Amino acid sequence: MNPILKNVLAVVAGVIIGSMVNMGIIMISGSIIPPPEGGDITTMEGLKSTMHLFEPKHFIFPFLAHALGTLVGAFVAAKIAAGKKMLMALLVGLFFLIGGTVNIAMLGGPMWFTALDIIVAYMPMGYLGYVLAKR
Repeated sequence: MNPILKNVLAVVAGVIIGSMVNMGIIMISGSIIPPPEGGDITTMEGLKSTMHLFEPKHFIFPFLAHALGTLVGAFVAAKIAAGKKMLMALLVGLFFLIGGTVNIAMLGGPMWFTALDIIVAYMPMGYLGYVLAKR
């Protein structure tokens, strides 16, 4: 297979699988840590209007979803890639960073979560995915 095509497919596969991990964690989060009373978290508008009711515990699973989704996606991309494995893993991290930044811009949230999410959950996890895949 053409190495460029294989690298493109590696990044696409990493983004798709990482997104599945992300959504899986988000889907189970409400059954482990229930959302605040009286809040509608089924829509973006409802989530935005409910954000002020969130306690720090409500941000655990979103952070884990972002970090683990990126980690798994980067790992997959680095494993599949024909070459430049670190670049492919970091491209997955960049994709999730852009998505996370847009999400935070739309929803808002506390500054501590925004900083933690943007600084730790994306590019460092992309690099860690590469390191784990290299072994």
